[in-house]
Amino acid sequence: MSFKNIEIFDGFLSIHEHDFVLNYCLEASYTYGEWDRPETPPTGMVHEIDKTNEIYELFECKTEDLVTDFKLNRMYINCFAPTECPYFHTDGQNGITFLYYPQDTWDIDMGGETQFVVDDEIKGIFPIPNRMVMFDANILHRATTFRSTHRFTLAIKYGL
Repeated sequence: MSFKNIEIFDGFLSIHEHDFVLNYCLEASYTYGEWDRPETPPTGMVHEIDKTNEIYELFECKTEDLVTDFKLNRMYINCFAPTECPYFHTDGQNGITFLYYPQDTWDIDMGGETQFVVDDEIKGIFPIPNRMVMFDANILHRATTFRSTHRFTLAIKYGL
């Protein structure tokens, strides 16, 4: 499925790789806050993934053929607690962003979609386990939180 420079890849990793990534997210150490825009307060928690990490290598290998003219600049995990309210933002004027949803279960009543502003409407992408979303970095978007559990999203950012 895709709409306006947003593509979805379901079953992105093998079951073994998906479980490995989920466990990594659950065991990683996080620091407070990611700024969505300079004028907004930070939200959530973040874990930077080092270039020497096996997770970094896995996602670089899986995404590099999908991106041309850009280089991998940053990879990290966002963690949002229930009821947090992240802000709309863009990831830059140029580039490609990937979001990977590592949780093991999801249903519609959990919430947690990623919202995109497309043609003056909000379009939501469900955080289905083992789903990867690829989009232009300049698309206005935001995370929403799960109703009763932490929401992890692995972000991979390519730019100039």
